[in-house]
Amino acid sequence: MSPPVMDTLDAILLGASKACCSPLAIFIQIQGYFICLILALGWAGAAYVRSREIRRMAERMRTGNSFAFLCSDINELEHSNQIHLPRVSVIMPLKGFGEHNLHNWRSQITSLYGGPLEFLFVVESPEDPAYHAVSRLLADYKDDLEAKIIVAGLSTTCSQKIHNQLVGVEKMHKDSKYVLFLDDDVRLHPGSIGALTVEMEKNPEIFIQTGYPLDLPSGSLGSYCIYEYHMPCSMGFATGGRTFFLWGGCMMMHADDFRTNKHGVVSELLDGGYSDDMTLAAIAGAHKRLITSPPVAVFPHPLASDLSFSRYWNYLRKQTFVLESYTTKVNWIMNRALFSSHCYLSWGFVAPYFMAGIHVAAALRCYYKGYSSEDAAFTSTGLLLASCLTICTTLELLSMWNLTRIEVHLCNFLSPEAPQLSLATYNWFLVFCALLVDNFLYPISAMRSHFSQSINWSGIRYHLKNGKISKIDRPKGKGPKFTDLGGKRLYGKKGMQPTASLLYSLSRNLAQWRQPKKYDV
Repeated sequence: MSPPVMDTLDAILLGASKACCSPLAIFIQIQGYFICLILALGWAGAAYVRSREIRRMAERMRTGNSFAFLCSDINELEHSNQIHLPRVSVIMPLKGFGEHNLHNWRSQITSLYGGPLEFLFVVESPEDPAYHAVSRLLADYKDDLEAKIIVAGLSTTCSQKIHNQLVGVEKMHKDSKYVLFLDDDVRLHPGSIGALTVEMEKNPEIFIQTGYPLDLPSGSLGSYCIYEYHMPCSMGFATGGRTFFLWGGCMMMHADDFRTNKHGVVSELLDGGYSDDMTLAAIAGAHKRLITSPPVAVFPHPLASDLSFSRYWNYLRKQTFVLESYTTKVNWIMNRALFSSHCYLSWGFVAPYFMAGIHVAAALRCYYKGYSSEDAAFTSTGLLLASCLTICTTLELLSMWNLTRIEVHLCNFLSPEAPQLSLATYNWFLVFCALLVDNFLYPISAMRSHFSQSINWSGIRYHLKNGKISKIDRPKGKGPKFTDLGGKRLYGKKGMQPTASLLYSLSRNLAQWRQPKKYDV
């Protein structure tokens, strides 16, 4: 009995399947397998570093240190040690007000750091909703907190965030030894500031200390795309020490580096700076300065419950746009290398899934229609390739799941008073979809950023020329109502009245401990 005659669709599918079995196509698919396996190994290494820190803290608790989430040695909490801790200025550039801001700010100002600590909330203008929300928050803590709101005005030569940071630096206390820059979407642990400060004290050669967020997706595909976008970078921050990566959401530096403009940190940021972390990382690389990321510097990062796909796209555009900014020729070359390699690897990751889909579709048509053994041979090869991809993808997702599980556990360990995070809220089918969507869209976003040389960031449009901001456009009316990740309202409504917590009372007790003359009768 002769085999049935193929229709047009079957002929196209089998032809495509044969093409996907060519030497070049097989090379592309094997390359995709290696990308999956490298990501799996990287996340496994990051998980080892984070889990090692959990084991260390658990061991300290078993040996009698009930405050292992605050310090490695309980004797560090003695008053004689606390009074010698250096002063730290925490600078938070703000823009807008969203559903998670109050919780994040409260986690920052209720830090259990035992040394002198000041908080500087920097806004563009009093019309910013963040201004009213912070004012109400600080009113509740006014007797026990050294904090103030600073109105920075409009930026003219750099991004508004950098402008707010530098105005905060100008206003910080003259005795501050360290300055900590925090984004308003960072949810600190009670001992985070202390852990960063201890490392700076141990090693004065550290130029910048940083950390990284653990995204908490809200359920939308856009939020999972952001989670997936951040995950590959997380392995670069989970080194337990030296790193070449820098996250602008958490950066601790020597205050004197800004007072003296060491390595041009102030002038480089002020002169057309768009991205604070990329600029400072370039300075660190040019002067061979040390960037470190302690293993406990991982922070819960809840994403907006209404985070739409369009807001994810705008966020991705901002992330790819940073590669268009640079400070030196070497920095430009590195950014071009990152641009090219990321685009190549992103589509190199997605292409095998497209080919696997063709292989599976062709095999199903061939099976149901009963085509010749010659056609079946090609589909068998295709199914073998698709099976290899399935195995590699499973290993990759398991490794991602394991790292997320360990970081969730670590965050719960570091914030015992906070509501416990759970891995049960993660939808791993959406994680897989986000892997494909994010890697497919990244090169498109990167190329658009390259050719447009302009970006809208929180209602302000920045134009680049030769890697620096050359023009800033502000809409005459109101721009977009919400930011991308936190869903922060940029205009209009004022903040809600905050409530106190156990951390508030503990931080108040520490304040009394540090300043006995103020409270003792």
